[in-house]
Amino acid sequence: MKSEFLLAFNEICEARGLPKEEVIEALKTALVSAYRRDNQVSNSQNIVVEIDPRTGDPTILAEKEVVDSVLDNRTEVTMEEALRNGHTKAQYGDVVMVDSTTAGFGRIAAQTAKQVLLQRVREAEREQLYEDFSGREGELVNGTVQSISGQHLTIGLGRTEAIMPKSQQVPRERYRPHDKIRVYVLEVRRTNRGPQIFVSRNHRNLLRRLLELEVPEIYNGQVEIKSIAREAGQRSKVAVQALQPGVDPVGACVGMRGVRIQSIVRELNDEKIDVIEWDGDQRIFIAKALSPARVSHVFLDDDPNEGKTAVVIVPDDQLSLAIGREGQNARLAAKLTGWRIDIKSLTEAAYESLDNLDHPAADANIRENLELVEKARLILAKKEANRPITSEDYHVLDRVVGGIEGRIIAERAAAHDDLRKKRAIARRSVPESEWEVPLDALDLPGRIHNLLLDNNVETVGDLLLTLEMGDHVFLNFKGLGDVALETTKESLAAYQKERAKQMAKATAKAAVEMAEAAEVAELEVDVLPAAETEELEPMTAAELTAADEVVADERLAADELPEDELPEMETAVTPEAIDEVAPEPETIPAVEEPAVVAPAEAKPVPEKPKKPVVQIARPVPMEKEEEPAQKKKSKKSRKGKQLVFDEDAGEVVIKRKRKGSRRREEWDEYDF
Repeated sequence: MKSEFLLAFNEICEARGLPKEEVIEALKTALVSAYRRDNQVSNSQNIVVEIDPRTGDPTILAEKEVVDSVLDNRTEVTMEEALRNGHTKAQYGDVVMVDSTTAGFGRIAAQTAKQVLLQRVREAEREQLYEDFSGREGELVNGTVQSISGQHLTIGLGRTEAIMPKSQQVPRERYRPHDKIRVYVLEVRRTNRGPQIFVSRNHRNLLRRLLELEVPEIYNGQVEIKSIAREAGQRSKVAVQALQPGVDPVGACVGMRGVRIQSIVRELNDEKIDVIEWDGDQRIFIAKALSPARVSHVFLDDDPNEGKTAVVIVPDDQLSLAIGREGQNARLAAKLTGWRIDIKSLTEAAYESLDNLDHPAADANIRENLELVEKARLILAKKEANRPITSEDYHVLDRVVGGIEGRIIAERAAAHDDLRKKRAIARRSVPESEWEVPLDALDLPGRIHNLLLDNNVETVGDLLLTLEMGDHVFLNFKGLGDVALETTKESLAAYQKERAKQMAKATAKAAVEMAEAAEVAELEVDVLPAAETEELEPMTAAELTAADEVVADERLAADELPEDELPEMETAVTPEAIDEVAPEPETIPAVEEPAVVAPAEAKPVPEKPKKPVVQIARPVPMEKEEEPAQKKKSKKSRKGKQLVFDEDAGEVVIKRKRKGSRRREEWDEYDF
């Protein structure tokens, strides 16, 4: 039989929709707070709670110090108690975790535990709701209208609520409490009181999600929705394209006898929906977007400054249908295609074409065909007299409009294409760094600076692009003339000169740093290649130490011999001789001790055994210029030192003389 704890625990998890791990953590936190409150424990003391998942029995472990005599049982424990808790290696002064589970808490501690538990559960529930709905942004959800106010609706979404602002409601829809509606999740915000969810009914993606639900071809990827234009509650246009051959995109969306599209219309409260097949040719696509009106001609003009404009010519009886009620059809077509649409009737376009008959871009065949021109004038006169016009008359007007108006717009579009290409070439010539430099970097007068900003010239890159396009582009700006052009060029030249100086300094500094780094790298390179080192037999550490001592002793002796006593010896050791017998860079030859001739009355000196000759590989020193002989002789020999034979010791020693002090006027001799 399950315990009451497990029953309550499972009930909380199911009611709140929380995972068991989060509820367990909340319960542990609550028990820790209750223990601290009941026992007046400091927050710095570590308290750990463990809960048995099967029985629900809690175990409270408190951090305590092992002492000989307990003065405060809240922070101290005896050695025997520590051993009973499993700390077999504990010593006096150690801090161990001891079982401190109490039989029950006081009223205040229990109330504290309850508040902490409820708070942690609420926080976990809010976080869980936020995670659930934040991943559903841009999706459809079913809700119930709970309350209606002047500014927004409150929609119940089960465990939480959503808000539909006034701007996201459909004007023609009327909502009543307890109505079941389908809404689009617009945004989910994190707040202190839980997630705040905003939903919409007039968003165009609401129609996209409804089409995905009702049309399997769209959900499976066989048909793609290219664009949607919607005026909620009134009319919408949808452009679709088939991604799989043999699939009719419009028929798939409409369904058999319009079943699929009618279910969407009912969901949107009888909102009209036009499904149009998307076409890569923008002329054909714009003509279809204006359906159900028939279109005679579509002329495209992509102006770099004013944007994309499509001039649409329709028959006179189709003009009102193409424009729609209050311009709704033309407005939706412009949103759907992304082009600004200028709709003209055929007779209006014919009048303009005849006025531009002498334009150089007009078709020469039409301009020279006087019979065709005269016939077009008669048709226009018949139209002014409200007389009926036949289909042949419309064909004549179409021919005139296409040969004159169409050619003029086509030439203007070609000029705009050339300007766009020229601007692209000029843009590539401007350094990328100049696009980030504001116009304030130039020393321009305030009037010129403000006028350039008014003409969307905000950076140095924009100014360079304008001047690269030609002086006439700058002069076309309102309020700027030749004087302003010269002033701007002078300021720009001064800026570029200063910029070049800074770049040169930076380049020189970088070159110096690179040279220093290269020198450091060269010094770190080993100058002696491994292949050029002589192969020697391996030596022990004792042999290397003995060889170094021999070389050091001989060099010291040779360096400290006085020059005036060297001739008395059979073999004189001088600094010059030492230099002459200096070892080669690769190896050091054997050095023999200098032979010393004893005085006549002295006993013969026993010959000392020679030490073994040791050759040691040394790194090759860097090449230096050879010093002249005179410079070598300039080495100072240490005065007051000489090598003499000590009869008592039986060896050669160094004798040093010291100058007498004020108390001693003569030299003192010390042997060592």
